[in-house]
Amino acid sequence: MDDHHRFETKEVHAGGNDDQHGALNTPIYATSTYEYETPTELEGDHRYSRMSEPTRDDLEAAFADLEGGEHASAFASGMAAIDAVFSLLSAGDHVVAGRNLYAETHELLTKVYADYGVELTTVDVTDADAVADAVRPETAMVYVETPTNPMLRIADIEAAAEAAHAHDAVLAVDNTFSSPALQRPLELGADIVVESMTKYLGGHSDVLAGAVAIRDDDLAERIAYYQYARGGIPSPFDCFLVRRGIRTLSARMERHCRNGRAVAEFLDDHPKVERVYYPGLESHPNHEVADRQMADFGGMVSFELAGGISEASAFVSNLEVVALAESLGGVESLAEQPATMTHQDFSEAELAEAGIPASLVRLSVGTEHEDDLLDDVGQALDAAFE
Repeated sequence: MDDHHRFETKEVHAGGNDDQHGALNTPIYATSTYEYETPTELEGDHRYSRMSEPTRDDLEAAFADLEGGEHASAFASGMAAIDAVFSLLSAGDHVVAGRNLYAETHELLTKVYADYGVELTTVDVTDADAVADAVRPETAMVYVETPTNPMLRIADIEAAAEAAHAHDAVLAVDNTFSSPALQRPLELGADIVVESMTKYLGGHSDVLAGAVAIRDDDLAERIAYYQYARGGIPSPFDCFLVRRGIRTLSARMERHCRNGRAVAEFLDDHPKVERVYYPGLESHPNHEVADRQMADFGGMVSFELAGGISEASAFVSNLEVVALAESLGGVESLAEQPATMTHQDFSEAELAEAGIPASLVRLSVGTEHEDDLLDDVGQALDAAFE
């Protein structure tokens, strides 16, 4: 799609739809293989659906366009996409990554790629000097989430890119918590952007998918090869669902952001809440960076309750409108308690190292009516401290 179009127009029309029957939406091509004209000549552009297929082509073109990339590869999950990014690494390579990462990303680096001979240094990604100091000649990649999961810390993408490129390393950014509606890391100097499309892009908690977008031709070719050779591709139906979700992304994100701010401000004023982590609050230590590189502050809110893990458990158990479930980015609001759910395998020392308090609650604030959400959060807080 032409670069002069604004994001809200791109999300509706981006992609490569050229259906032969003039279908407005790219159909679900439920086929595994394609017919040849002769043994050396195909009838069309595809030969086997693990390699390529029209529904996935459309999704990849749309994702690349929205992220400001030249190329994109879609995967069966966000973790499959992240694994493809780490597949760029070789034995002896060094990675600088955020200390506060999604639990499975941390596990992939420390328990899988460590066995392949990849060395890891973790840093506080909000400290640009610490990132720069950790990069060394053998560093092949700097990998950051921003906002981070679950503490909602903000990395300065431009500064991280400068630190990585000073040693010819690539900067990869997990943009899941923002989506391209709020932040486009490639436009800020990143080399690779990866997202779980399960979350805001799909937007309805009904699909698993991930994607990588890149501008550099050589990097993109390597990622596409890992996609093909390892076969971690999304089905045509999954691609269709994500592409449909993308068409309403900015409208949903506007509501997510509005509700997220309202919930954060409510919690910030509540006497039973110790601390709120939301980059839209001026009290957030990285608010200025977030304000500079994000269009809005998102729908994710984390907070510490006064008390401890038992009070946090009581709070999430008493929610009625907000569902107690892992994941995020859907239209329905979700709550989770990292210490007992997503990070349940972390020891107390590992939780402390990651900076995750035992009393932390993470909310994915959905698109319900603001007053219903505030009423539900308020009654659950009251119940937790009865």
